[in-house]
Amino acid sequence: MKKRKLGKSGLTVSELGLGCMGMSFGYGPAHNKTDMIRLIQVAVESGVTLFDTAEAYGPYTNEELIGEALAPYRKDVIIATKFGFKFGSDGGQIGLDSRPENIRAVVEGALKRLRTDVIDILYQHRVDPDVPIEDVAGIVKTLIQEGKIKHFGLSEAGVQTIRRAHAVQPVTALQSEYSLWWREPEQEVLETLEELGIGFVTFSPLGKGFLTGTIDGSTKFAANDFRNIVPRFSVEARTANQSLIEVLQKISNTHRVSPAQIALAWLLAQKPWIVPIPGTTKLDRLKENLGSTEVQLTALDLSEIHDVISKVKIQGTRYPEHLQNQVGR
Repeated sequence: MKKRKLGKSGLTVSELGLGCMGMSFGYGPAHNKTDMIRLIQVAVESGVTLFDTAEAYGPYTNEELIGEALAPYRKDVIIATKFGFKFGSDGGQIGLDSRPENIRAVVEGALKRLRTDVIDILYQHRVDPDVPIEDVAGIVKTLIQEGKIKHFGLSEAGVQTIRRAHAVQPVTALQSEYSLWWREPEQEVLETLEELGIGFVTFSPLGKGFLTGTIDGSTKFAANDFRNIVPRFSVEARTANQSLIEVLQKISNTHRVSPAQIALAWLLAQKPWIVPIPGTTKLDRLKENLGSTEVQLTALDLSEIHDVISKVKIQGTRYPEHLQNQVGR
């Protein structure tokens, strides 16, 4: 597995990381703990060094899983987690909370759950409009000085927030969605990150599973799978968006690889400081995803992919309105 540097921070990670949310949260029932620990450890043994979790995934249970799975490998891996939500008595999210005192409390809890004495990357999960980003960056800077955090990250933040935070405490990485079916970061974000020397950790690089080509209009999701409320995953949108999969399938057939591998290889080819973190709960999918690092796309390939994909009109927004309001701030 080749390595990449996240911007100018000097932090080096594997060119593909592993998003761990779906093991515990978001895509239906939590998966078998023993199986997930094994999958995480196979990822380590395959060269993956960046593992992504968050307080909100569960909440708490995903961090506990990551802590147990990576304990034997702690010195060899980079663990990223997030703060920024508040929870009700049932564990459900009931709003945002990036008050400095809450950030400190989240860090103390995460250190215990992750079985570590330092968090490698701490992201603000969503920008909190009630707390100035300078205050957020300030407490993170203090926690870095105390040795509890190594690097500061933002998730789904807009360019002005990125600039304001970076002026207080250098931002190592932005984590946001970017893929062949969500290319909005190309409008402003990529240019800003390059200017400031910030790495880009891209979540949902496979379009929440859609770009694998295994989801269509007839697919049934579990009752607690959040894709049930995503407009882009309505039956009508999934049916309409099959045109994208047909295009991706033709391209992947030419290269004798899978659609998922083309989607990941395309991302890796965009910038040398982009690190996708595809999630999976299956060993064969893990192997398939890691195989994308061997797919070499030429400049001509990339030009052709751009031309063909740009003609496909994607149906449906990526979040319902109440969640869309939390991004790009």
